Amino acid sequence: MQEAQVLERLVAWGEAQPTVLAMILTSSRARPDGAVDILSDYDLILVVTEPERFAESRAWESDFGEPMVRWGDQGEVCGLTTYFRGLVYEDGTKIDYTIWPEALLDRIAEEPVLPDMLDVGYRVLLDKDGRASRWKPPTYKAHIPARPTETEYRDLVEELWWSMTYIAKSLWRDELVFNRAILEQDIRAGTLRQMLDWRIEIDHDWSLKPGWYGRGLKQLVPAETWSELESTYVGPDSEENWDALFRLTALFRRVAREVGELLGYEYPQKVDDQVTAYLESVRKLP
Repeated sequence: MQEAQVLERLVAWGEAQPTVLAMILTSSRARPDGAVDILSDYDLILVVTEPERFAESRAWESDFGEPMVRWGDQGEVCGLTTYFRGLVYEDGTKIDYTIWPEALLDRIAEEPVLPDMLDVGYRVLLDKDGRASRWKPPTYKAHIPARPTETEYRDLVEELWWSMTYIAKSLWRDELVFNRAILEQDIRAGTLRQMLDWRIEIDHDWSLKPGWYGRGLKQLVPAETWSELESTYVGPDSEENWDALFRLTALFRRVAREVGELLGYEYPQKVDDQVTAYLESVRKLP
């Protein structure tokens, strides 16, 4: 289904619901430079008069179509409770509904800055009493990484090397599941991705919003860097993983040095040398 059709159906539904006061489209579909394709979600804020009753009911979830799978959660915005209902419908349309109390219509207008979920970009689809029109326009600057201080830079480098000691021990102990947990969560989604984000931001004057969990990374880094990163993904073989570990440290070392030089910070080479020697010693253990 085309975007215009989806939004038309949603707005028509909202207009017919007495408890729905406003509908706000956010995220990539609300950004002028949003990368949207046929699989992109619809991130929709529903501002309602009775959020608790709305969250407890599941009947309205089927008004758009037959749900295939759903997931729910609870959050908070400006000190007020909100609810999340993510649905994938049988036709493949994915709509992430966030249910807001009507008090947030006024609270957002009174705040000096927009919350990140709105500042990243929003479009008012429905505004029955005109209160959403009082909101500040988005700056599209939410989630853009800030330039790190020298302490933050050094801390990130040391955190990567600290995590690497766990990778080495888990490989020697043949603990594949633990190895992958540290590798994927702490390193790929943590320290390595953060360093890559900083390197990207330097080239874009700290004005680019990276994708969540590395989305879009392939298009943002040089082909050489992407090829190096790809080479660190291997199967369960122990020796392959040891080789991949040292390819990963080589990639991080190169990028971290570049970031340090471009920001005027000293790369902690002693930490690198000592931990690298430790990794090599663990690999040689019987």
